[in-house]
Amino acid sequence: MHIFLTGATGYIGSAVLDAMIKGGHRVTAIARDPEKAEKLLAKGATPVIADLGLAKMYVPLLKATDAVVHTAYESSPCGVQVDQLAIETMLAAQREATAADGKSRAFLYTSGVWVLGRTVRAADEDSPLDPPAHVAWRPAHEDLVLAAASTGLRPAVIRPGVVYGGGRGIVSDLIKDALNGIVRVVGPGKNRWPCVYDHDLADLYVRILEAPLAAGIFHATDEADERVSEIVEAIAGQVPQRPDIRNMPMAEARKKLGTYAEALALDQKVRSPKARALGWAPSLPGVANSVARLVEEYRNAQREKNE
Repeated sequence: MHIFLTGATGYIGSAVLDAMIKGGHRVTAIARDPEKAEKLLAKGATPVIADLGLAKMYVPLLKATDAVVHTAYESSPCGVQVDQLAIETMLAAQREATAADGKSRAFLYTSGVWVLGRTVRAADEDSPLDPPAHVAWRPAHEDLVLAAASTGLRPAVIRPGVVYGGGRGIVSDLIKDALNGIVRVVGPGKNRWPCVYDHDLADLYVRILEAPLAAGIFHATDEADERVSEIVEAIAGQVPQRPDIRNMPMAEARKKLGTYAEALALDQKVRSPKARALGWAPSLPGVANSVARLVEEYRNAQREKNE
């Protein structure tokens, strides 16, 4: 397939790019500057220097592809509006291309399990949503994507858990803090994080792309149901000197982190039956049992960054 990828230098997008190239797919990917474009070229992608919010820079190239994989998100005050505009523009371009050549196209959108809110029971793809303020905007964007099914496109919404591995992300931030001697945990740490290894998540994107009938919502979690305290303790046991572990009261966390604090404190158990129906199976048994490997990945990423 020929795939148009956004966010190819980001955390999720870079892992997805590697998996798509490994799978033998052609990838055209957005880069914001020449330096990032060079990195994408070195990986085997065809880079296009463009800004996600300026669609006229990339829409002509998008129309020539078989699928769009949207993993980018602009972390700015206008991020939500940019994301909505990008979705609308890319879907419109795909509909126009499909009307011209009759070829069905896929659109994969990256959301997240936080939209489920606190889960009393294990939640699957059909569970109701109760998003905290931090991601309250996401369900509307999911609906925008899923509605494209009525226009001849094949839309899919992927909801990853907390992504770990590769030296980036929330878990890697905990590893960094532990190596620096102090780890701050939002709340008592008894809440459960649904997690997923970055390589496993990337594999799911490729499986969805390659399955002609795969559409709708897909959760991506390793189903280990790990408590934050278990993850932090496992990390503490793998660094040279045990760090100070401090539990931040929610009031303090809200002042420091805003709405992000509520998302980090969610207690969630999430299942991924639709992903598993595609033959997808996580390769790692959760964070706590993989910490030695994750610490090494973090250190390798830091070395590469400093070279």
